[in-house]
Amino acid sequence: MRKYLIIGVQGSGKGTQSALLAKGYELVHINVGDIFRWHVQQHTKLGALVRRTMAAGELIGDDHVEKVVRDRLDQHDWNYGFIIDGFPRNRRQAEFFLESYDIDGVIHLNLPDEEVRRRVLARRLCPGCGMDYNLIYDRPAEEGVCDVCGHELVRRADDTEEALAERLRIYHEKTNPILDLLRRKEYVFTVDASRSVDAVQAAIREKLGLPAR
Repeated sequence: MRKYLIIGVQGSGKGTQSALLAKGYELVHINVGDIFRWHVQQHTKLGALVRRTMAAGELIGDDHVEKVVRDRLDQHDWNYGFIIDGFPRNRRQAEFFLESYDIDGVIHLNLPDEEVRRRVLARRLCPGCGMDYNLIYDRPAEEGVCDVCGHELVRRADDTEEALAERLRIYHEKTNPILDLLRRKEYVFTVDASRSVDAVQAAIREKLGLPAR
């Protein structure tokens, strides 16, 4: 059984790399952000709290994040293991996880801030069907128009220079202590995330000592 965390700044490719690793080794990909989004879409009590918290520009409390992770892992549908994407976000969450679960490795996707800006500011969203695009890697066939539903693409409201600078500041402030804690456990494998998707995936598998698939 293989159990991993993947940590990286926004735009580093956590979701893409997690999905590839999960598919290659029959792991369950657990995206904590997707779980919260599901609650918002389903209008659950937790979803209402998440919506209010985000509207106020605040972060979801550690108690709620930890409960979501615990509840998801308690489903025990990960026969061959799991990879958790988007967690932990601070030292307390990392300590909670290490106290509660065994883990085989932490994948740290390292990406310079300049490359983060280039990738994030190139993102576009279709407000019609929710399709995501990136003008660097995944351009629509017709400039500015969704391939799926034909709606005009827009930039995400928080994908601005100012908002991104603040997210990067918070990321470094919160994540460096997490990595320091995990490194003391000799769990962290740092991978250069500025390369192609395939090259990053190959490096992850090599660092984790996974057999070729």
